[in-house]
Amino acid sequence: MSTYAIGDIQGCFEPLKQLLKKIQFNPNVDYLWFTGDLVNRGPHSLETVRFVKSLKNHAITVLGNHDMTLLAVATKAVPYDPKHHTFSDILKATDSTELINWLKQQPLIHHDSKLGYTLVHAGLHPKWDLALATSLAKEVQTVIQGNNAVQFFEKMYGDEPDQWNPQLTGIDRLRFIVNCFTRLRFCNQDGQLDLVAKESAHLAPKGYFPWFAVPERANRNLKILFGHWAALEGKCSTPNVFALDTGCVWGNCLTAMRLDDGVQFTEPC
Repeated sequence: MSTYAIGDIQGCFEPLKQLLKKIQFNPNVDYLWFTGDLVNRGPHSLETVRFVKSLKNHAITVLGNHDMTLLAVATKAVPYDPKHHTFSDILKATDSTELINWLKQQPLIHHDSKLGYTLVHAGLHPKWDLALATSLAKEVQTVIQGNNAVQFFEKMYGDEPDQWNPQLTGIDRLRFIVNCFTRLRFCNQDGQLDLVAKESAHLAPKGYFPWFAVPERANRNLKILFGHWAALEGKCSTPNVFALDTGCVWGNCLTAMRLDDGVQFTEPC
């Protein structure tokens, strides 16, 4: 029995199948963790979501920014844009409602105390410890799964507020939480976000750090698995922080990390 964490798939289902062959994945005894962004940009979002859903409790995925966009479009909070969205196959599928409802149930953070790993899509705010991050994630998940989901998705997009304050309320609070879990790359020592820069870690804007390199961050005791940041090319020099998005959708490779021993496997895309 092994557990593997896999980086952003983004609809690249064929490379995923080849990677699973390479690691000899057995769905009866092995487990897969996904860093989110199961959908969009790649050609097979529908097959990807159906497959992950079919694994039931042998798969865990957190929500990424592209997954959140699919939910926003599916609830008709925002329109489908063929210039940016390639998940029409899901929206038109006979099991579309079932798949969307399943996706709504997925978390923004997953922590396994036995394995000793924490899974997120983009990152963790440097002022959030595990308990706070888990609590804040549940706030968003409750809204996504509730009767006010459409109103939330209509106002989800935006870069403000860019600074954490426990006194934040309403959509400002929810937007900030979502941005941290699904879009975070750079922030300064005070925790102010820069959501524009997308370059590799050594090209941080002046006064800013990759989120995982902020001095004395509150979650530095965790072993964190994350995706989202393809420009890192899977490289992260910070101990116990593992970057798994290796840009499959951009023609690079898909990466799996075996959590039992830290060994990584890649499949060219």
